Amino acid sequence: MSEATLAWRQFRLERRMFWRNPSAAFFNFVLPLIFLVLFGAIFSGDRKNLDIVIPGIAGMNVMATTFSALAMNLTFLREEGVLKRIRGTPLSGGAYLSGIFGNVIVNATVQVAIVVVAGKLFFGLPWPREWVALVVFLYVGVACLASLGVAFSHLIPNFDAAPAYVNIVYLPSIFIGGVFFDPAHVHSKILSDIAEVIPLSHVVAGLRGAMVSGQGVGHHVGDLAVVLAWTALGVTFAVRGFSWGKSD
Repeated sequence: MSEATLAWRQFRLERRMFWRNPSAAFFNFVLPLIFLVLFGAIFSGDRKNLDIVIPGIAGMNVMATTFSALAMNLTFLREEGVLKRIRGTPLSGGAYLSGIFGNVIVNATVQVAIVVVAGKLFFGLPWPREWVALVVFLYVGVACLASLGVAFSHLIPNFDAAPAYVNIVYLPSIFIGGVFFDPAHVHSKILSDIAEVIPLSHVVAGLRGAMVSGQGVGHHVGDLAVVLAWTALGVTFAVRGFSWGKSD
């Protein structure tokens, strides 16, 4: 059986497992709408803030679906011995990881689509003005944050510690990375400097430019370069540090 066929079967399995987990479906598809409703109510009639928050929530959802989900799930599977058992099957590591990555790509795509459609229908925002830039930053962001999630899972000693480890990265990232405000208008130089470094702020900047300002990829070459640099770093450590067995 070819690698592509094995990867496709693993992807289909991941999709079935996802839908059989009601909490996963809730956090991936209902929670984004809850955030949109809450912030839509807070900033009702304030177009300027809606233009900031709605693309920010799209970026936040991408990070939750990729970085947070993979770091948590891979830690659980590793510590429970599932990865070790998979390693002993005819399923190759490449096919297995391709199925997992395909699953998070679908989830991230659907989440961003929900945000875009809800922004149009509920809050009167226009459709994204640069669809190409939206797609580019969506999938480059997925690749970046997914690879970092896999790499970060290597640092988590056990599943009990996973929520603390993941949230110590995820929560500061969404607050500093421009999800709820424009980092360029922050008066704290320390926070603005951190925002310039972390990848989420550049993913959000690209999404915001595509969804609100009508700025194409050419206007965000610097943001794209930073995200790609983080992607290269994430892939390197994800591959070099990956372990199929339980941590000592």
